[in-house]
Amino acid sequence: MPPTDEAVHLARLQAVFYIVTGIWPFVSIRSFEAVTGPKVDRWLVKTVGALVAVIGSALALASRRRQLAPEIVVVAAGSAAALAAIDTVYAARRRISPVYLLDAVAEIALVAGWARLWSRDSSASTGNSRQQ
Repeated sequence: MPPTDEAVHLARLQAVFYIVTGIWPFVSIRSFEAVTGPKVDRWLVKTVGALVAVIGSALALASRRRQLAPEIVVVAAGSAAALAAIDTVYAARRRISPVYLLDAVAEIALVAGWARLWSRDSSASTGNSRQQ
């Protein structure tokens, strides 16, 4: 079954968010640190940024081709869940700036969106869909 317009839209939204936030430390580490706080290991910030940008690029390509295989959805939802967990745990431990909690909210919203679409698709494929 081809992906719904809603799934394609969510993938595109996450793609843009991840590409922009992923390349940000490369474009301006000064503005990145002004918002998120000073970093000890800039190489690590750039490594994470590069990986997030790659995930975003894969989501952009998949959404452009309207080919959201289950593996792409797992990467999208899983990366958002992992980033939300890291943001929340380390902000709570005061290891990173509380501003990361704003990112956690965005990541949780992405996870919720993917979970809702996955659940709806699973219900529809088993014939248990409800009218909305």
